[in-house]
Amino acid sequence: MKKGQVLEGIVERVDFPNKGIVKVKEENGEEAVCLVKNVLPGQKISLRIQKKRNGRAQGQLLEVLEKAENEVESTCPHFGACGGCLYHNLSYKDQCGLKSEQVKRLLEPVLCRQGEWKFETIKPSPAVYGYRNKMEFTFGDEVKDGPLSVGLHKRGGFYDIITVSECLIMDEDYRRILTAVRDYFEEKGLPFFHRLRHTGFLRHLLVRKGAKTGEILVALVTTSGIDSVAGETAPKTEKAVPDMGGFAEMLLKLPLHGKIVGILHMANDSVADVVRSDETKLLYGRDYFYEEILGLRFRITAFSFFQTNSLGAEVLYSTAREFIGELSNQKSGEAKRDKVVFDLYSGTGTIAQLMASAAKKVVGVEIVEEAVEAARENAELNGLSNCEFIAGDVLKVLDELEERPDVIILDPPRDGVHPKALKKILAYGVEKIVYISCKPTSLARDLESFLEEGYEVERVVCCDQFPWTGNVETCVLLSRKKSGGKSTKIEIEIDLSEADRRECIGKATYQEIKDYIWEHYQTKVSHLYIAQIKKKCGLDVGENFNKPKTEGNKVPNCPLEKV
Repeated sequence: MKKGQVLEGIVERVDFPNKGIVKVKEENGEEAVCLVKNVLPGQKISLRIQKKRNGRAQGQLLEVLEKAENEVESTCPHFGACGGCLYHNLSYKDQCGLKSEQVKRLLEPVLCRQGEWKFETIKPSPAVYGYRNKMEFTFGDEVKDGPLSVGLHKRGGFYDIITVSECLIMDEDYRRILTAVRDYFEEKGLPFFHRLRHTGFLRHLLVRKGAKTGEILVALVTTSGIDSVAGETAPKTEKAVPDMGGFAEMLLKLPLHGKIVGILHMANDSVADVVRSDETKLLYGRDYFYEEILGLRFRITAFSFFQTNSLGAEVLYSTAREFIGELSNQKSGEAKRDKVVFDLYSGTGTIAQLMASAAKKVVGVEIVEEAVEAARENAELNGLSNCEFIAGDVLKVLDELEERPDVIILDPPRDGVHPKALKKILAYGVEKIVYISCKPTSLARDLESFLEEGYEVERVVCCDQFPWTGNVETCVLLSRKKSGGKSTKIEIEIDLSEADRRECIGKATYQEIKDYIWEHYQTKVSHLYIAQIKKKCGLDVGENFNKPKTEGNKVPNCPLEKV
């Protein structure tokens, strides 16, 4: 395969998050494998080779020549052009099955070491359309020097923005607000922030809405003024700041099903294309809205972390609560609440408060101070006096806590738990840990550490929080083995007969192993990595196989995905 070459192939499978494994035939008739995004298993496609590095080829989808057997027509007019969704051409049942297979495929190489483990049927989202309670839109244009757009990035593009006024994952109020904002600023003739030149005014539009309460919070993010130049070292210039009063009045006149309770204007002169605020002005109402989850009420601000699917969050958190089970001891016929729960990476304290009614105390740790303040206010709002929320990095806060937990709940960011923090969490040796993950690749990596320290995975279930997209939440129950500590190793002696020994001669060579892994998994492994895995499996290797060639050098360990 060469760069620029056009080939045809069949999509064998799609790995998380969007990696299609495509079998192609080269000009010499030999089969090869290429990675292609935005495809479905079973499709026959044409592709162009984009690059080939370290024996791995990546291609760009040109055309779907034959549809997959289970492929359907998309009902979203933006699908294909918009980069927000991946699976509008699959039924919801089929996409749930696809996500479940992806997660299981990632976890199997790790969990097969412990023997049996329970992978349960995926739990679907209660609402598959209009489920988003938060949308971040970007100002820009769909084509260079075209009319103003407000929406999402074009698939595979960074600069082109599509006004997704008929997007199906947000409800009608979002669509009306989006269209009205675009029309308003197009009429005003205000320029959008150009991400290359770092000039302009309009940057982002943030809309949040409570699924249960119907309350809506709108935040407009701009530069601090027109003709401003972003960046700390940029020269200061006179900045004209448009009057935003008319913007608020326009929004309040819209016929919406919900009710706007707050309108904010945020200034952001950062070069980075991120939604943030250097300065916030309240144009109307308040700077927060309320949402309800499983009977509890939560105050949410513009940047508060909160599950983007409120109804789906109820399914996810109910699952976590079920995994933990009874937190109370029964004595004299009465329930005694005596368990301490640590909720690490607690956000606005949603899970912590759901556990509070059955626990002696719940301690939440979150690095975002605004989220911690919101968590404290929410606990007070819900009349919960046994919740403590601490602002700080989990890695550092665990050193300062005097209490020891009985149960730990982990809901880390996409990159998973910091390795140093993971060691401190494992050192507690609690009987039960519930790990909620939004990125199964990070989950698989972290689970290996848990297994090495004497934990085993009892239950795994996916909860779909993001219909039509490639993302999925996974909830895992880990229990400490009854024996405690690390797994016991037992030495055994096997006496092979002479015939058995002869059968062992001629088994796979290192090169054959390398060829097999490349053929089936499209990844390269070194002799060192093969030797490390042989050692783990109890097979003979040279006594110096894992020693550095020169003093002071480090020997790399085989990555999880190659293990």
